Amino acid sequence: MSRKDILEKLKQHGVMPTAQRIEVAAVLLSRPQHLSADQIIDKLKSRRSRVSKATVYNTLKLFSEQGIVKELSVDSSRKFYDSTTHSHHHFYHVDSGELSDIPGSQISISGVPPLPNGTEQESVEVLIRVRSKSK
Repeated sequence: MSRKDILEKLKQHGVMPTAQRIEVAAVLLSRPQHLSADQIIDKLKSRRSRVSKATVYNTLKLFSEQGIVKELSVDSSRKFYDSTTHSHHHFYHVDSGELSDIPGSQISISGVPPLPNGTEQESVEVLIRVRSKSK
């Protein structure tokens, strides 16, 4: 994604394009991927960026709230940020800590319970945890 594309995306989502936000977006939005905050920080360091850890976390929170990325919680202590924001599913490999996409068309869901009064369904997303087979 070019700098111009990043600026446009941030503006479309109502986010002021600061230098630090542009740097975080350049890492995260460069291709479809799932990255943790620590992975983003490591990539920024390898680029000799001076964006602070706190700024990365604040930027990811903002990007998630504004719909630029999707926040995925795989357990109580691990979050990933997904550059693909449309509804889809994931495999989470617990041994490697990696996420991979499953197209929405490959999973069918039936038997969704009645929704609480005054609500509407936004999405249904499945996270399938996998691990390497024991030998």
